Amino acid sequence: MPKYAIKIKSRYKNDQTSKELVLPAIYTESGLLISHLRYLAENSYKSGSWQDRSVFAVMLLIRYINANQSAFEDATSLLRSFAQCLTLGTINPSTLEDDSQLYWSSRSNEDAHTLLGHITTYTDWLSERPEYNQQRINKFRKATSVEQRLNWCAYYHKHARVFLNHLSTPNKYPQSMGYARQIQIHQRTVTQTSTTKRFPSSEIKRLIEEGMIRPRAGVDGAGRPIPDYKNQAITLLMHYGGVRKSEIFHLYLTDVHVDRQRLEAVVRIYHPSEGSSPDVRHKNRREYLAKEFGLKPRTDYAKSERLHSGWKGPLLTDKRKFFQVQFFPPERASEFLLVWQNYLLHQRVEPSRFEGHPYAFTNSKGQPETLKNYQRMHADAVRRIGLEHSKALGTTEHGHRHAYGYRLADHDFSQVEIQKAMHHKSPDSCLVYLQPTDEELRLIMQNAEGACRG
Repeated sequence: MPKYAIKIKSRYKNDQTSKELVLPAIYTESGLLISHLRYLAENSYKSGSWQDRSVFAVMLLIRYINANQSAFEDATSLLRSFAQCLTLGTINPSTLEDDSQLYWSSRSNEDAHTLLGHITTYTDWLSERPEYNQQRINKFRKATSVEQRLNWCAYYHKHARVFLNHLSTPNKYPQSMGYARQIQIHQRTVTQTSTTKRFPSSEIKRLIEEGMIRPRAGVDGAGRPIPDYKNQAITLLMHYGGVRKSEIFHLYLTDVHVDRQRLEAVVRIYHPSEGSSPDVRHKNRREYLAKEFGLKPRTDYAKSERLHSGWKGPLLTDKRKFFQVQFFPPERASEFLLVWQNYLLHQRVEPSRFEGHPYAFTNSKGQPETLKNYQRMHADAVRRIGLEHSKALGTTEHGHRHAYGYRLADHDFSQVEIQKAMHHKSPDSCLVYLQPTDEELRLIMQNAEGACRG
């Protein structure tokens, strides 16, 4: 039978309850790779991107074993060669041939480190399973199932630490600890991009007013295009509130309140499953979604499903498990409130009685709006005002959060204050948002030079 490893979508249950997880899985000529599926189930709290990358890394290892198991005398040599091939590729640069038929191109050191990290954590987990010693019943080269081969990989990694060095500096684990340095992958190249990817402050007003319109809706009584209040509101949350794009799609209608004294919006972003329920009869949002609407938190849907939205673990500042959006400048909270009210009054499509949900932003059918759809409409708005839509230029949707962080730094907020405003768990996480561009750094130097001469 031909040997292969492919990715499929699975529904995983580990007991007799109705609870199930939708997870990526690896299917081989020996059947489903159950051990890795269980490994993902134990790590189901991690992002869909992390799960997909773990699947990809293990599939690469399986494919390499299938192509090369007869070429090595022992598993350590095979695993050492596998790690090198991740970086260098498998194609002979002189002949452009590949006897293994894998035809892997070379990868960056960073990518190879990431993939080996996924394999390391999986094989460490595998070596701790009770069935580990039972399935490793014959020599690696004679192993007949994928599970047995991977148990051998876990065995050799555990004893020779063949993947250890990519996780540490060369002297972190001395020989006295019994960790032999079997594989030397080049150290990661430290790179700092020359431009911070923030949306240009000079263009945000045009984006909101001229880009975010509804061209098919015609014009108002004054001959002006009809505003797209929904996308204006989402963009204001990111640009002036620093909210991550994925966090916005967990927002309920009930999460936006009005401060009547200041005439400002008060916006709270709750944890998508553990946040307190708007209905006191339910202990959290997971229970509320399930019992009231037959839905799951959006983090529980696979990345390929339209309802999926990520969650990067922001710092929550209230025991009810939410953080409050801090608009800067503060008057933008009033601007958001006006746009929000217009959206609710004139453009929000209510869910149908058969597809009810609590989410704030809806599409034209009343279904929960998706990140993918917003990204498309944001790109259209950027091009509508004559800008190029590019991550390198900061004109994608994530550029708004970068602009928020840089604006705080530019107004002399301290690092701790920026950390709290951006809801980072570490004070250092905000540093990436605060870097000046090359042009700004040059201007600072010119000003400093002028001051010295004066």
